Amino acid sequence: MGVVTFHRPKRVTPPAMPRGDLLLESPPEIPPPVPSKPFGNFLRMLPLMAGALAMGLMVMGGGLGGGSSPLRGIVMGLYGVSMVGMMLSQTGRQNDDQSAQLDANRRDYFRYLGQTRRNFARTAEEQRASVAFRHPAPDSLWTVVGGVRMWERRPDAEDFGSVRLSVGRQQSAKRITPPESQPIEDLEPLTTGALRRFIRTHRVIQSVPLAVDLRGFRSVELIGDEEACRQMAFAMVAQLVTWHAPTDVALMVAAAKEHQDAWQWVKWLPHLQHPVETDGAGPVRMFATGASEISQLGTSAQGGDASPSLMVIVSDDVEGVNAQQFMTPTTRAVSIHVTGQRKVPRSLEVGVAYFEVSGDDVVLHRRTSKTPHAQTPFGRPDKVAGVYVEMLARAMAPYRMPELVATDAGESEEVVFEPPKDYPAMLGVGDPLMLDPRVAWRPRPLRNHLRVPFGTADDGSPVELDIKESAQGGMGPHGICIGATGSGKSEFLRTLVLGLAMTHSTEQLNFILVDFKGGATFLGLDELPHVSAVITNLADELILVDRMQDAIGGELDRRMELLRAAGNFKNREDYESARQAGADLPPMPSLFIVVDEFSELLSARPEFIDLFVQIGRVGRSIGVHQLLASQRLEENKLRGLDTFLSYRIALRTFSPAESRSVIGVPDAYELPTPPGNGYLKYDTTGMTRFKAAYVSGPWHGSATVAPSEQQPMDEVLSIDTKSWVPPVLEFTVDYVIPAQRPLELDDEPSPAPGAPVPARAAAPAVEDDEEETLLSIAVSRLKGHGWPAHQVWLPPLDAPPTMDQLLGGLEETDRGLQAANPALLGTLRAPVGIIDRPRQQRRDPWWIDFSGSGGNLGVAGGPQSGKSMALRAAIAGLALTHTPTEVGFYCLDFGGGGLTSLRKLAHVGSVTGRLDVDRVRRTVAELTSLRAARELQFSELGIDSMTTYRRGRADGSIPADRFPTDVFLVIDGWATLKTEFESLEPQVQALAAGGLGFGIHVWVSAAKWSEIRATTKDMLQSRIELKLGDAFDSEIDRKVQALVPVGRPGRGLTDGGLHTLIGLPRVDGMERALDVADGQRDLVARVNAAWRGPHAAEVRMLPERFEHTELPAISHDGRDRRIPWAIDELELAPVYLDPANEPHLAIIGGPESGKSTILRQLLHGITTRYTPKEAKVVLVDYRRSLLGEVDSEHLIGYYPSASAATDNLRQLAEAVRLRLPGPDVTQQQLRERSWWKGGDVFVIVDDYELVATASGNPMAVFADLVNQAEDIGLHLIVARSSGGAGRAVFGDPIIAKMRESINPGLIMSGSKDEGTLWGDVKASPMPPGRGTLVTRSFKGLVQAAHRPAVDQGAQP
Repeated sequence: MGVVTFHRPKRVTPPAMPRGDLLLESPPEIPPPVPSKPFGNFLRMLPLMAGALAMGLMVMGGGLGGGSSPLRGIVMGLYGVSMVGMMLSQTGRQNDDQSAQLDANRRDYFRYLGQTRRNFARTAEEQRASVAFRHPAPDSLWTVVGGVRMWERRPDAEDFGSVRLSVGRQQSAKRITPPESQPIEDLEPLTTGALRRFIRTHRVIQSVPLAVDLRGFRSVELIGDEEACRQMAFAMVAQLVTWHAPTDVALMVAAAKEHQDAWQWVKWLPHLQHPVETDGAGPVRMFATGASEISQLGTSAQGGDASPSLMVIVSDDVEGVNAQQFMTPTTRAVSIHVTGQRKVPRSLEVGVAYFEVSGDDVVLHRRTSKTPHAQTPFGRPDKVAGVYVEMLARAMAPYRMPELVATDAGESEEVVFEPPKDYPAMLGVGDPLMLDPRVAWRPRPLRNHLRVPFGTADDGSPVELDIKESAQGGMGPHGICIGATGSGKSEFLRTLVLGLAMTHSTEQLNFILVDFKGGATFLGLDELPHVSAVITNLADELILVDRMQDAIGGELDRRMELLRAAGNFKNREDYESARQAGADLPPMPSLFIVVDEFSELLSARPEFIDLFVQIGRVGRSIGVHQLLASQRLEENKLRGLDTFLSYRIALRTFSPAESRSVIGVPDAYELPTPPGNGYLKYDTTGMTRFKAAYVSGPWHGSATVAPSEQQPMDEVLSIDTKSWVPPVLEFTVDYVIPAQRPLELDDEPSPAPGAPVPARAAAPAVEDDEEETLLSIAVSRLKGHGWPAHQVWLPPLDAPPTMDQLLGGLEETDRGLQAANPALLGTLRAPVGIIDRPRQQRRDPWWIDFSGSGGNLGVAGGPQSGKSMALRAAIAGLALTHTPTEVGFYCLDFGGGGLTSLRKLAHVGSVTGRLDVDRVRRTVAELTSLRAARELQFSELGIDSMTTYRRGRADGSIPADRFPTDVFLVIDGWATLKTEFESLEPQVQALAAGGLGFGIHVWVSAAKWSEIRATTKDMLQSRIELKLGDAFDSEIDRKVQALVPVGRPGRGLTDGGLHTLIGLPRVDGMERALDVADGQRDLVARVNAAWRGPHAAEVRMLPERFEHTELPAISHDGRDRRIPWAIDELELAPVYLDPANEPHLAIIGGPESGKSTILRQLLHGITTRYTPKEAKVVLVDYRRSLLGEVDSEHLIGYYPSASAATDNLRQLAEAVRLRLPGPDVTQQQLRERSWWKGGDVFVIVDDYELVATASGNPMAVFADLVNQAEDIGLHLIVARSSGGAGRAVFGDPIIAKMRESINPGLIMSGSKDEGTLWGDVKASPMPPGRGTLVTRSFKGLVQAAHRPAVDQGAQP
């Protein structure tokens, strides 16, 4: 028979005993007499008086004779009056108010007593039930063995040592208090009698078990009927061994030989086992036939490690047994004697209880301090037949109390509660080193499906957890586990997961393991083939919490969709039944979600409770189970989840309240400190205490057969003929002689010196530095087996993908290095990164379509968020799917120089930074010009859309311009463009608004969306939003933006609010951002090497020096008076001065900016286009920089000083003023400008700031003629320094008039401090000859032709 260690739980709370007092109400009093009334008194006296008078007349009349006498009539009349009066008197008394009130009070009191009697009857039943729970019938005690109540009484219990003797009357626990009332003669007698009977009846409760505390006596003598006394002793012993543990109560039995057979049953009791001595059958039974033998056994038993609190010696007809000899300071002793005597001794001893037992009655006789012989009736005695106590003893035989270990000083000893020594054996899988998944994962019966043992109970039996739903006989499907720090919670979760994995295949069960903190809980379990996801370190990255919520929610959706698509199955069980019946369906294993530290998870994300509730609601139908574990339980956070938690596991808790909130009682708070102790509660009947297994410790082999002792099959089958089998010994109460091994079998020859050592004695192998654990061994044996688990959780977005990965491979063709999939080529779609779709449990390449309305791209992100990388990734994506003739990129790199590294890519036409101002302007100007050219081309050729244009460019039906089909203006750093290139912002905005229709795309990056004007931002339909400095600035989703991790360049959001990771512009498959520059150079080299065609067109720059000979040659032309003098930045086309339409020109520039050079070129043009008769030139040249430039008859005046200029200019102004139309000029003359004769007059002033001084301005005479100059043939060309120009454009009479009439103005190099000079143009530093020309129809940079002075060799 195996030994079962019994860990007695905390005592079950018995039914409460009724307490308190019952204060009865006083009976009604007799009402006081009512004062008499005169008429009433007279009425009552009238019958008496009439009767007395009639009696007197009768006496006086001698009996009235026999005749009819008048006196006779009077007498009869008087009697009649007396009779009527008495009747009336009685009738009045019955209707008296006093009598009616007394009757009513009597009825009320009887009703009160009846109600009180019924209530007290319920009180009596409560008392009877409470006492019967503590002291049930002895013949039913065998049903208690092995239950939670066995050995429940501890030494400090109030009823320790108490045994039930009989069933009799017991004083009511609820005291009845008589009322305080008037003297009894004043009380109504009927109700008073009823009150007395009530008190007398209910002060004592009938049929209540009566018990006696054995500790109150040194000896108990049973006197009377011998068999009745013996059966009463059986009942007392049965109660002692049922309610008291062997460590608390020791039992010794001394029986005469003739009665020994009646006591044979006690040999099975653990209380009778000797603590030290053994024999052939085990521990010696403390059973004797005489007093001396009992004395020896008791003395030797005192040598044990622990002494019991109570020693009970039972003697049956054995004289001389004295229990007092076994008393110690810690042990009380009492003897129970079945004396065989019939009568109670006359002299009673103190401390001895004499129970006189008869068939139906037992009476206690004892000596007290007040009387030498006190008698107490005990009612009907308990008598138990031998068959019941033997059933009890045999059932209790295997149970033993656990060993005790000493704790810290000053603390009591604790019970040793050991975990399973061989957990794999408990699982039924054998040695984990030899674990075969094909065997361990064999189909299991429905009862064992999803059921696994995880520890041992207090009796050593396995404790199992069944996560199936209750309808299938399980405890699940959902549960909760709470355990304080150091309680073994993490180890318990590991044990549970490993146990399920070792006994269930991957087609039956998968896991999602979630650890909000750290990740140590499920360390090593991620390699199990059952694991669909291991999610850890959520506390460090809260974004993963929302990602996990999407992933698990997506798995719920996937399972429900799988059931629907497979045939609208109602639940997983129906699905699996159809699959096992032959349906072609993939496995749908049950999914067990284990979440550690879920309370902290809910603190960080309270909305996560909705997912837990959803799992609780739909999990049972789709096969999803969840176990939520935490150190603490805050019920206010569960919000309805607790209704779905069908099983609860409580390890040691921080407080009784937490224990009570989990399992309903505070017991978990009182668990021992060693980890692994806990309670399992899954229904309302009770809970099971357990000690969890330990799978993280070193594995030293099976407890039954060590790995080193396992033998081959042929050795196992061999029989040792010399082996000795011990004989079977009879188990009795007497001493059993141990069996001895024969001596001849002990004489085995010893091995000779040098002989080989047998295999079983081989030296053990040297252990590794780190021993393998049971968990690591089991995981390694299961790894790689079974159906792969569906991956619910993909790793977070950490490693950025490369372009070759996003495109699915590359190959070299006649198109160069391109994507291997032909469907991806030429579609104007490009991959820029990967999109995380946790709800769909996948990742997709992020493709952006630039062919339609999404052709413009906006990238927003804070510093170091990856904006430049996003632009580079988009460029690389298009470059690997398009040729340089299809796409071209023109980049303004205002960031950190990331785009500059792409300068040599065949698809890149230009990359410039903020310091190269000219190239920045030229880049924008080129694309602006391209838009205008294509707009004209579309109109001329009837091209209706870019789709038609792209198709025509591809097949050659539409002539190509110098640019690729689609051109991309890439601006990295929009804020720089706004602040340092203000004039370009409107041009870029115009390109963004109307460029897509002509194949011109605008990509911009900014630190935040608010940097971009709303009109421009609306044109950026494709957007990449990286990590912003402030989530409030998000244009996609502020809440989701806040979850984008900090310090992860490339992490951002798509337009749909999904998380994304930007790819790397490299094709070497290296997912590293640190050396992306090397990978990018490799990309550029490989693309250029594979492409045999022309590169993207470069940006044409305005030349630093532009010779006048490069301008179109001019000659005299009577119609075309235009004079070429510069080239513009848009088309690099000549810029003309047309005197016929734009009569004046103002040139403002600093020293050496080229003002005089422009004047020389214009003078040459005037003298060439006009004959001397057609044009006259007047030069005002104080510095004589134009001296000698005109030597023909065109020159009518050269004024090098103010004195020379003043009078001559006044005369010239008066002469020209005469050309103003008079009143006689007709409309036809005005139209033909024929009312005056002569040539046009060109007044050219150099260094105008010297002419217009504070002392005077000779040119002021022309102020009133500026606006009418076109009619009278007057042309003013004024060049002045930029210094002070800010005041001159408003205060000077000539320049202000010219500006107001919107005549051309050229602003050359100068300082911005002068403010706005012409239109909205400010001066800025520029190379010589460069300036911004502002006309009615044009504003842009021009480069003036360089014409040296005549004295430097220029041709006139």
